[in-house]
Order: sequence, then C-alpha cells, then structure tokens
Amino acid sequence: QVQLVESGGGLVQAGGSLTLSCEATGRTFSSYLMAWFRQAPGKEREFVAFITRNGITYYASSVKGRFTISRDNAKNTVYLQMNSLKPEDTAVYYCAGGIQAGRYDYWGQGTQVTVSS
Repeated sequence: QVQLVESGGGLVQAGGSLTLSCEATGRTFSSYLMAWFRQAPGKEREFVAFITRNGITYYASSVKGRFTISRDNAKNTVYLQMNSLKPEDTAVYYCAGGIQAGRYDYWGQGTQVTVSS
C-alpha cells in the first residue's frame, strides 16, 4: 500500500513560480511511475506530467517548457516545479502513482494552486 501526500500549493501572481511536492509512504516508491494531474473548477481532471522509475518524463502540451517533474527516490518524493504560471493553471493538483502510464492505483488528496492575474 502506498499513501501520497502533496504539499506546496498556494497563491501566486501570474508569471511566478511554485514547487509542489508529493511524499510517498511505502518501500516500493522507486518502482512506480509517478504523475501529476490537475482539476480546475467545473472541469474534468487533466494530465499534467509523468516521470518513469528510470527518470523519463512526459508533459502535457499546455505545460511543456514551463513545468518540470522530478523525483528523489531516496526521499520517496516527486516534485513539480512550475514556472511562468498563468491564471489558467489554477486548479487542485493531484499526485498519482502506478505501474504504468494510464493506470494509477494511488492518489493524493490534492493541493490547491491559485494564480492571480
């Protein structure tokens, strides 16, 4: 069993930066693909980025070049560095983990990111 806890959300002005963290419990963290999703009010949850256990990354086109996903297996933590934030990035951000992309067995509770214009 893996539990995920996100942190680092908050209020930031457009153009600013935030770094989200997701700490996992469990000894098998390093074997999981980890991802970030987000859900804005009134919208469906959408994929943001993932990182494989080997460090291969993939991004949604809406965040590519602005966001960076990384992981520290020694700390059981995955990060999302968000730069050049836009008001449309406002959402609850969720961390997820699974065996492969598209199959996520574990989810965090979410952390709110609000970008003011």
